[in-house]
Amino acid sequence: MVALDGPSGTGKTTVARKLAGRLSARYLDTGAMYRVVTLAVLRSGIDLADEHAVGNFAHEVDFALGTDPESPDVRLGGEDVAAEIRGPEVTKAVSPVSAVAQVREVLVARQRRMIADAVARDGGIVVEGRDIGTTVAPDAPLKVYLTASAEVRAARRNNQDAAAGRESSVESARESVERRDRIDSTRAASPLRAAGDSVQVDTSELSLDQVLVAVTELARSRGLLGDCPAEPVAAGAGVLS
Repeated sequence: MVALDGPSGTGKTTVARKLAGRLSARYLDTGAMYRVVTLAVLRSGIDLADEHAVGNFAHEVDFALGTDPESPDVRLGGEDVAAEIRGPEVTKAVSPVSAVAQVREVLVARQRRMIADAVARDGGIVVEGRDIGTTVAPDAPLKVYLTASAEVRAARRNNQDAAAGRESSVESARESVERRDRIDSTRAASPLRAAGDSVQVDTSELSLDQVLVAVTELARSRGLLGDCPAEPVAAGAGVLS
């Protein structure tokens, strides 16, 4: 198993999915779990400030996440909501919902079950999120924490929004990532932080391919790639610490 943590805009999703493919492993986007529950809360009309109501409602949400790295579908009550959970309304509300301790308790338990099933049935899984190495799977054989400057992450998020046809600007994207960083790192339940034994990779000056090479070699060093041949490391792949 590989635990891949870090704030938004660091390349976690693309790297995690591609790494899962190389490991012939399953893939789990825990952030999508929080987003689909957030979407359900928004649709229900529950006041986001009512943590008790939000927490109780989390037990009732009927959702499913696919773990195929090639097509990780997200369904709410059988409806495909993979695109809707990435919209601005959910993005704005996901941090407050994720900060509710009862929501995290419900979803962490489900994440652990999915991880155990994938390891037993398929041999492994790459899990991305914000508390995988610290809370969800502290015994993971490889923990990677991706970082990048706020400026770089804002530019990446703005490019993603533009590509998806959503209105955005670098300034608003930066406000969004900094706001989420602040909420995620200061929440009482499982705050965003690097596990003490994680390997930190700064992706600010790296392409996604370069990050993937670096993380793949880390997986190889932990014996997670078997006999697969090594890849050449791209020039300027950066320093791991």
